Amino acid sequence: MGDQPLTIQQAAVRTGLSVHTLRYYEKIGLMEPVARGENGHRSYHTHNLEWIELIARLRNTGMPIADMQRFADLMRQGNDGIGQRRQLLQEHEQTLLAQVKDLQDTLRVLRGKIEYYQAWEARHSKETKQNTE
Repeated sequence: MGDQPLTIQQAAVRTGLSVHTLRYYEKIGLMEPVARGENGHRSYHTHNLEWIELIARLRNTGMPIADMQRFADLMRQGNDGIGQRRQLLQEHEQTLLAQVKDLQDTLRVLRGKIEYYQAWEARHSKETKQNTE
């Protein structure tokens, strides 16, 4: 992106979020107020996009907005909030690891069912072939 600021529409395209979502995130304090150009329009810079990417990833992993707001508040504390930010992310990591395990267990069950049905179809196909001969 370089030093060239982006409009809200360009930032939306770059981040994959809607203009409405970007405004909402700013309104609820997930983002610091975005700088405005001389024309009064929002002007997104690299640091804004990096922050948006982080909160979008947290949201995509199912982190509740309240936790994301807490994280943003802790970011505003600077170095004083580092320990609490780390703890919040570690707790979320544990939640994600549990979800991954659950998904892996479910995937194992699905694969077993798929193998069962493939074997059944192979046997059924063989029987049908023998009966038509």
